[in-house]
Amino acid sequence: MKKLDLRKELRHLYNPSAKMVDVVNVPKFTFLMLNGKIRTGETIEKSQEFQNAIQALYGASYTLKFTSKLRKKNPIDYPVMALEGLWWTASGEFDFSKKEDWRWTMMILQPKHITEQMLQDALKRLREKRDNPSLSKLRLEVFHEGLSMQIMHVGPYSEEPRTIERMKSFAQENGYNLRGKHHEIYLGDPRRAKPEKLRTVLRHPMEKI
Repeated sequence: MKKLDLRKELRHLYNPSAKMVDVVNVPKFTFLMLNGKIRTGETIEKSQEFQNAIQALYGASYTLKFTSKLRKKNPIDYPVMALEGLWWTASGEFDFSKKEDWRWTMMILQPKHITEQMLQDALKRLREKRDNPSLSKLRLEVFHEGLSMQIMHVGPYSEEPRTIERMKSFAQENGYNLRGKHHEIYLGDPRRAKPEKLRTVLRHPMEKI
């Protein structure tokens, strides 16, 4: 059986330094993803839409993994990748202090051999076990981020603004304009890890002025 380890292959994109901002060129990847919204005054923990989305993403990703591993022709095993999120607002500003609705795309990177038919088969099996309204929103989509900056944020999510300010300063000092959506890659599990031990990759696409 062939084995893939995208975590090792993509180490430069998923394990950046926490000491300095890195410039990376992110190629095209295929993600399992879906969109949603956190309304003003609502928290992630209390958003049923968000919780359903995470459950659907992981359920489909693990079903695809086992389908790939157990298929008779060319079986391939691989670890399920980390949860990732794109965040933005209707105003286009990225400011945690703003009291406005936050839009999100939650997503998990998929190996190249995962197909639309495999996804539809996985969704059918999941619905037979336990239906979830977010399953109908899942899609496979190619996402190309291109030139970006990133850094590892170590600590609670509430302290991310401080790290984001470092990224903004880096971009300004080195002649870059921000573009696109703020990107987070969640390497820690807030249900198990202490807040000060959480590791989150913060990434933002940019362009040279």
